[in-house]
Amino acid sequence: MLEGWGRVVHRRRWLVLGVSLLMFAASGFFLARGGELQNPDAVVSSESGRASALQNSDLPKPTGGPTPGTSFVLVFESGTLLVTDPAFQRALQDAIAPLRTDARVQSIRTYYDAPAQSAGLLSRDQRATLVSVTLRDFRSVADVYWEDLRATVHSDSLRVLATGSLPVNHELSKTLNADLQRAELVSLPVALILLVLVFGTIVGALVPIGVGVLAIVGGIGGVFALSHVMDVSPYSLNIVTLVGLGTAIDYSLFIVARFREELVHGVSSEDALARAMGTAGRAVLFSGLTVAIGLSGMLFFEGTFLSSLGLAGAIVVAVAVLYAMTFLPALLAILGSGVNAWGIPRVGPFARSGQDSGGIGFWHRLATAVMRRPLVVLVPTVAFVLIAGSPFLQFRLANADTTTLPPQAEARQGYDALVADFPGQEQSTVTVVAFFPGGDPQSADHTDYVRTISDVYSRLPNVLQVRPPFYGQRIAVVQVVTSKPAASDEARDLVRTIRGQCACVVMMPGHPPGGELLVTGRTAFDLDTIDFVASRAVRAVGFVIAMTLLALFVLLRSIVLPIKAVVMNLLSIAASFGAIVFIFEQGHFSQALNFTPQSLDPAVPVILFCIVFGLSMDYEVLLLSRIQEEYQRTGDNTQSVAEGLERSGRLITAAALIMVAVFTGFALADVVIIKSVGVGMAIAVALDATLVRALIVPATMRLLGRANWWAPRFISRRAQALKPGQNPSV
Repeated sequence: MLEGWGRVVHRRRWLVLGVSLLMFAASGFFLARGGELQNPDAVVSSESGRASALQNSDLPKPTGGPTPGTSFVLVFESGTLLVTDPAFQRALQDAIAPLRTDARVQSIRTYYDAPAQSAGLLSRDQRATLVSVTLRDFRSVADVYWEDLRATVHSDSLRVLATGSLPVNHELSKTLNADLQRAELVSLPVALILLVLVFGTIVGALVPIGVGVLAIVGGIGGVFALSHVMDVSPYSLNIVTLVGLGTAIDYSLFIVARFREELVHGVSSEDALARAMGTAGRAVLFSGLTVAIGLSGMLFFEGTFLSSLGLAGAIVVAVAVLYAMTFLPALLAILGSGVNAWGIPRVGPFARSGQDSGGIGFWHRLATAVMRRPLVVLVPTVAFVLIAGSPFLQFRLANADTTTLPPQAEARQGYDALVADFPGQEQSTVTVVAFFPGGDPQSADHTDYVRTISDVYSRLPNVLQVRPPFYGQRIAVVQVVTSKPAASDEARDLVRTIRGQCACVVMMPGHPPGGELLVTGRTAFDLDTIDFVASRAVRAVGFVIAMTLLALFVLLRSIVLPIKAVVMNLLSIAASFGAIVFIFEQGHFSQALNFTPQSLDPAVPVILFCIVFGLSMDYEVLLLSRIQEEYQRTGDNTQSVAEGLERSGRLITAAALIMVAVFTGFALADVVIIKSVGVGMAIAVALDATLVRALIVPATMRLLGRANWWAPRFISRRAQALKPGQNPSV
């Protein structure tokens, strides 16, 4: 079918090219139209999410004036003056004077308004103070004018830092955009240089780059179109570029290389394109399917930003495959032998393979050497990969906070100053919502009940105080203050203890009928998010593995090879997981990579698994497809492995180098989540294309022998009937 499609494209190349460009124009329309990208605040179905929703809907709203919008905090610091010095006060008042006359500002609170009641606004050394500013607009509106508003506040004698929800989120979006631009500026030129070295021709190298650019535009356009019907994370743009650029260039590399190889054998341009589409095109189609299957694992995490990342990734992979099947072959049909124009010499690992030059090449010799002593190679190589993955056994998860921003970001510096210098800022609050759906929360029975649970909480370890309750229409809210940071193990233990106490209190004889206790707050959100991810991870992983096995079975007509491919992928993923714990949690290379060591965001392992599992199949599909071709031609397993690796080894190396170059561009990101994903993927792909594909795959295939190709008898008969060597059209 794909051979036939190649011939259709060759004969109708200008029409197919025109349709491809129309698709590109449609993508450009959605890209120009734009869209609003935002993350959901919490898992709504969790206990903490339900409690937060109850507070938002049930607590009384302010009356007698406009509803307050978002807020932020200004930190004013001096190296010489005390906050109580008149010079400090004059400098501060002059700095915030523009805010007092700004119609967008609803209220301002300073230490000088009521010093006796504002001790929390004064730093421990009394050389810094906080100014709390509340705006009339909510964050989505205020974000548009935030930079202009911030620029109005400045001082010649005081250092001013802005932090809080508005500046942190604005800084995050700004940094993500800068990371995206930097990654593209690094990745595209490096990929072009590598492609020139691989192909030895400028024109041949430009073709995959063009497909990569088309895929990125199509993917981002698709993301913006999606944002008009659902919440889409800002991280999706980075994922689209990360996945789209790598897959589009790799797919184009495979097809262009096979097209050029067929031309070298002296066939016509039409036959070369047909054979390239029937072999490399088939591998690309299945590779795109496996990548999409991997990304679909993120759809199991509905209600979080992960599901939008999965959809965004699937969109860009579909676009990459679509252009690889339409625009790319149409362009090759137009270029013909001109794809080899502007040639340069190829040297070193990018030189012609042994088969192309009439001899036995490096990859053939390597595969033969490995298969001569497979156990000697296999055991230490697998042991090394498992040792590399062992740090993941010590991983710790926590939702990303302000420390995900780089240390030089103003919002991050302001946050660090808050925590380090101001009393009480390192504290955290656990909020307990008593929900009475059928009664007045301020009735005598309910207030006694709230008083009882407050007394119970006040006696728990690490509790500083329990604030007086406040009431809504159906809820009573109790705030438990602890001296422990929200992400600490002690704060998590406190939340677990409070939830256990809640269960005990609910069972007490005096508990009001129909009441419910819900715990929320940042620590509770952390625990609920981790539990949510863990509860769905098994289903997601099982689905991805099962569907990948099915797709590979259809491609390879073998039972054993798909299972082996999945195991190989899991080895690469294990090593990348160990690397991100070793680097980002344990803090190795933190100075060189410019980040603060921290627990892994629960999303990072999910993103890494879903993307790496799919992308690693690129090389497995390419290698096994080529080995399968040789095996169907010769029936010799050992020779087929050596020939298949010889034919595809250089391409796999080149594709891996390009992928690593793309991912390294994201490893240079300032946002820790993007940086960790980029580093993890670069390590996984590098290991996958070297140790796994070049050493472990030949060793295992040699040990398994003819069992590699075992399949049920009716499948074997059908595969025998479709051998390329027996089909005159091939």
